[in-house]
Amino acid sequence: MHGNIDLEYYTKRLIERLAEIMAARQAKKEDTPLELDQTRMGRLSRMDAMQQQAMDKATARLTDLERQRIESALKRIESQKYGYCVVCEEEISEGRLRFDPSVLTCIACALEAEAK
Repeated sequence: MHGNIDLEYYTKRLIERLAEIMAARQAKKEDTPLELDQTRMGRLSRMDAMQQQAMDKATARLTDLERQRIESALKRIESQKYGYCVVCEEEISEGRLRFDPSVLTCIACALEAEAK
């Protein structure tokens, strides 16, 4: 395991972010459903509503991916594999972990994947 990695700090950050995601998801569920009835609203308003709905779905997908990464990071902490790249198993830099505690790969593997 990383020599001086503060697992408590990362665990706390990951759990706090997971709680934020779950609270936002719950708040979104409580929102009123989108009404797309053209007889009750104009065509442009309906198009705006549909565009907003598509953006909300895309945001929800990204948030769900973030939730999955956070849950994976918490499991890696439990199994004492946190802080290591899931591709090459080298240590992930402290700066990279501080920026995003749920990151899965070292910078070299991330750049290589991006180049493909």
